[in-house]
Amino acid sequence: MEDNKSRVVIMGCESYESNLVYEKLKSAIDLLGGIEAFVSKEEKVLLKPNLLRGRNPESATTTHPAVFEAMIRILKEHQIDNLFYGDSPGIGSPLGAAKESGLTQIAEKHKVPMLDFSHGKTMDFYLGLVKKRFEIANGVLESDVIISLAKMKTHGLTRITGAVKNQFGCVYGLNKGTSHACYPDALSFSKMIVDLNRFLSPKLRLFIMDGILAMEGNGPASGTAVLMKVLLVSDDPVALDATYARMINLDPTFVPTIVLGEEMKLGNASEESIKLLGDPMEKFFNPNFDVVREQVDEKVVSGLGSLTKIKGILVRKPVVDKDKCIGCGICEKSCPLEKKAIKMVQRKRRSYPLYYYDRCIRCYCCQEMCPEGAISIKTPLLGKLIVYR
Repeated sequence: MEDNKSRVVIMGCESYESNLVYEKLKSAIDLLGGIEAFVSKEEKVLLKPNLLRGRNPESATTTHPAVFEAMIRILKEHQIDNLFYGDSPGIGSPLGAAKESGLTQIAEKHKVPMLDFSHGKTMDFYLGLVKKRFEIANGVLESDVIISLAKMKTHGLTRITGAVKNQFGCVYGLNKGTSHACYPDALSFSKMIVDLNRFLSPKLRLFIMDGILAMEGNGPASGTAVLMKVLLVSDDPVALDATYARMINLDPTFVPTIVLGEEMKLGNASEESIKLLGDPMEKFFNPNFDVVREQVDEKVVSGLGSLTKIKGILVRKPVVDKDKCIGCGICEKSCPLEKKAIKMVQRKRRSYPLYYYDRCIRCYCCQEMCPEGAISIKTPLLGKLIVYR
């Protein structure tokens, strides 16, 4: 039935010129019924960008300030003034990440305060399928509405990071690392992320993906910026991510947050259940987008059990490029395990990370947090022939 289809707007946008982004985003939201269809004047609205870490916007690591500002302008012109923003970054403080990423200047210009994402409360979620409680930031709990401003990027664990995964930043501080330790593989981690979205669903109203400048390759922080010149907008995060996947010639069934998101009734993923609005997808189709186009097959990997030596020559693992490594130790700090899988060692008067692959849970937090892009995920030759063929 047409009425049951999820709607995703594809809106081309050539650059981050402020007025252009505003006009394009406004047109996209109008195709969904206008901003009034999602937010009322009385509600306290949280703009939740992707602030993985403080980085220059041109690196394509974070939500671009132009998209952030366009959303503020659209809300304010409809007298929706009770606006706030925030995110919990992987490295550094929320305010520090916002400053480095160019959002603080925009927020101060429009008098949009940052909410508390450094502290929070443990909230029960009895309907959770894999997780029954979450450590949610105070800023999220204080808000009535969340507008999710995701970034179009690749991801080592889940293939892509998008509208569904953007809500992971609603978990405050070091609790994100604990989640990686408790849900170490792509499937269990993705189930947890979907449960988090289900917990937040009463507040989640609108999802916007900044794909004007996207990140391919070694994402979500060390990849290569690539022009996609597109904004995606929807009230269904699963449909939005599935559309993004098809746009880059990635089978949505290879993305566990999409598959599990549909199975767990978070949204729609099949082409038949999605109505595309705006510009044709073919205009932005990029079959050469650098992303892992392989099934996440955790059953094969987990079936190896305790055979850690065999795992070491079969399973994907983080690998350090010593020429790029500066010995900062962030990889060791980011490892969520109590008994670290990484230890900084001295070699020829330089510090390098040494991996204990028998301990490594393949969460790839080290790769995600490395500020120099010195860590990438490699598949052993035998793994290519046996596990990931």
